[in-house]
Amino acid sequence: GCQTSLRQWVAQGFKVGPEYTRPAVEVADQWRDHQEPGIRTDEPELSQWWTVFNDPVLVQLVETAQRQNLPLRIAGLRVLEARYQLGVVRGYLGPQEQMLFGLYKRNAMSKTALPFSRFAHTGLIPLSFDEWDIGGQLAWELDFWGRFRRMIESAEANLEAEQEACRAALILLQAETATTYLQLRMVDERLALAEKNVQLQRDTLRIARARFEQGIVSELDVQQAQAALANTESMIPMLKTLRRVSENRLCTLLGMPPQDISQLVGPPGKIPPVPPEVVVGIPADLVRRRPDVRRAERLLAAQSARIGIAESELYPHIAITGQLAFQAEEFSYLFDGRSFAGMISPGIRWNILHYGRLLNAVRVEDTRFRQALLGYQEAVLRACEEAEGAITAFLQEQVRVRALARATEAVEKAVQLALLQYQQGVIDFQRVLDSQRGLVQQQDALAESRGKVATNLVTIYKALGGGWQGGAGMVLTEMPASETPPASESPPEPEKPKAEKPPTEKAPLEKIPSEKIPSEKPSSEKASPEKTSSGKASSEKAPLIPGPEKTPNPLRGKMFPPEAAPAEVVPNLPELPKP
Repeated sequence: GCQTSLRQWVAQGFKVGPEYTRPAVEVADQWRDHQEPGIRTDEPELSQWWTVFNDPVLVQLVETAQRQNLPLRIAGLRVLEARYQLGVVRGYLGPQEQMLFGLYKRNAMSKTALPFSRFAHTGLIPLSFDEWDIGGQLAWELDFWGRFRRMIESAEANLEAEQEACRAALILLQAETATTYLQLRMVDERLALAEKNVQLQRDTLRIARARFEQGIVSELDVQQAQAALANTESMIPMLKTLRRVSENRLCTLLGMPPQDISQLVGPPGKIPPVPPEVVVGIPADLVRRRPDVRRAERLLAAQSARIGIAESELYPHIAITGQLAFQAEEFSYLFDGRSFAGMISPGIRWNILHYGRLLNAVRVEDTRFRQALLGYQEAVLRACEEAEGAITAFLQEQVRVRALARATEAVEKAVQLALLQYQQGVIDFQRVLDSQRGLVQQQDALAESRGKVATNLVTIYKALGGGWQGGAGMVLTEMPASETPPASESPPEPEKPKAEKPPTEKAPLEKIPSEKIPSEKPSSEKASPEKTSSGKASSEKAPLIPGPEKTPNPLRGKMFPPEAAPAEVVPNLPELPKP
């Protein structure tokens, strides 16, 4: 039989199916590395996390990408699609079929067909007459079991899920833009170091050639110096290729074809420094903040409503059909009061012979709900895993940077000493080559590790779900103002849930109940109306997903001159003594 009792049906506002409540999930109280130096568990400010690098070029790139990125615009259009779909579903609450009609008929009966053939010759019965009709008819299926209201619930949850997907696309775009820019700066440092080492090894080659010409050493030293120089020079084309790849990727993220963006990024510069401390909050914040987790929860709510839609098919469909019309044999009498005719009739349609099929349809939707529930739990676990991994990678890479910095400093001194002792004839040339080869490797590894520290910090902010809070629902893409839906059609958008202080002993959220998963949205999810821009010329651009206004950024839309970019990287090496 039926899945919903009479008491539940009344308590749920005359709706069958489970009443959804957001399931709780179990997460850790703290991060595993929360006691490490440089990690703080305060409430993080993530609305514009990329500003922690204090790099105006990076700020401009992120803002330009937010305005022009094509996948982000596609995600915004999916939100519009879901919004319009919600409007379609809301229309089912009214009469589903309406019709206005007007007709004229001239009816003629056969003179030879029974029973009129017997009286056709008498003229007592008219064998032809006119008929004029004008009126309207409608059919209205009553939402007696909450079928249409469950459809609206599902559409609203789908709309919110698309909004979260759009925010997730925004976070991914911000992180990828920052990562690509930092990789470009890392390549700049590696390229500058390689060119500096090429110059150093050219000087060494000149020293070896001079000593060979003086007859002090053999030609072996010259050939070894040339081999070392050529090996270091071979790094430069590879690094230039990596830089071009990063530039092309930035162009794609900015929504433009691959081109020279030197005016935008400036000349080669250093890797921006990372802050000494990172504020990561607590694991429970991920459930409230990360769009992918929020999207999984909204998809779960949508699937819960579909159970009610399927269950409503087990009950009779109750509809009312009505008709109002004027009918007359002559047009002159059509609008006479006596020509008025009306009809209203109830109707019931019940697929009672298909009960087995309908019950299985309910079970299908219930199974899909359980799958979505497990998907939501998996999304929470995956979010915690990503954040834990990003924090660990950031901390350990900092340890590696410090070790590589010490090694690089020692190698720099070794190169200086080796050259001095070689010129004095104390050591052979192989020691000089070994020290210079070690210098190239250590400096390159140090620059690469410093770049990884910066990109790992970006990964932390991405894993924490930062970047959309400052404009939750702000401009994610642009479209002509004439296509922007009016505010009256905009469904409410959930407010940002307030952070709650977790308990000290137990996990901040309870475990998911094993039986019924069901009901209303929590108070933190109550809607606030969205705003849309209006009154602008059709040629102007308007927000596709409008939201709170932000303080204008003076950097928006400007190009940085070359002098505004960071200075060129120069390795800290002592001057080589002249032979």
